[in-house]
Amino acid sequence: MTAMSRPWVQVNFVSSADGAVAVDQLSEGLSHPADKRIFLMGRLLADVILVGAGTARAEGYRGARITPARAARRVSLGLSEVPPIAVVTRSGELDPAGPLFTDTKVPPIVITTEKAPRTALERAGAEVLVAGTDDVDLHRALALLAERGLCRVDCEGGPALFADLIAADLVDQLCLTVAPLLAGAGERRIADGRPTPEPRRMDLASVLFEDGFTMLRYRRREGG
Repeated sequence: MTAMSRPWVQVNFVSSADGAVAVDQLSEGLSHPADKRIFLMGRLLADVILVGAGTARAEGYRGARITPARAARRVSLGLSEVPPIAVVTRSGELDPAGPLFTDTKVPPIVITTEKAPRTALERAGAEVLVAGTDDVDLHRALALLAERGLCRVDCEGGPALFADLIAADLVDQLCLTVAPLLAGAGERRIADGRPTPEPRRMDLASVLFEDGFTMLRYRRREGG
């Protein structure tokens, strides 16, 4: 794979037809084998997997699982065998005894603020990156990852982090699977949080369809 001169962010989401990000607060209720293949492909090609702390807690995140064949494929592409998980957390409230820290082949990265407690996370093996005083500055966060050679970023949510990335104009590609379900009111939408000053124009790059599930890939419009 060619070297990259700047961070490049792909966001991966599944939603219901009416835009819900979960069923019973978990994304699994919306998923499909085809969607999972895209999810795994995003991980296969990423330098780092980016996720918000709320999603990491709700989904029980642990280190990325890589088969020997997939690890060999990554190495053949010039990537590390296993991509690290990088968690964005304003507060630093992560459980050092949780699977993110204890069930992983590579140490996680925690991206947080100057005011967040860090000692326990570092003792648990995490690399802690400070990217802001009261809130996480995502431009700074991505720059810190890029300094470590982690430019290909695969963001797996959640809605608040996605909203922040959109507002900061940092989304280069969106892989969106639309499930043939109506979740109704109550569940959050895939972007939920910080308002965006103006809409970000994307171009539709590809469409796949399987068993009623539609898999869309949007890319940042050139010059947009």
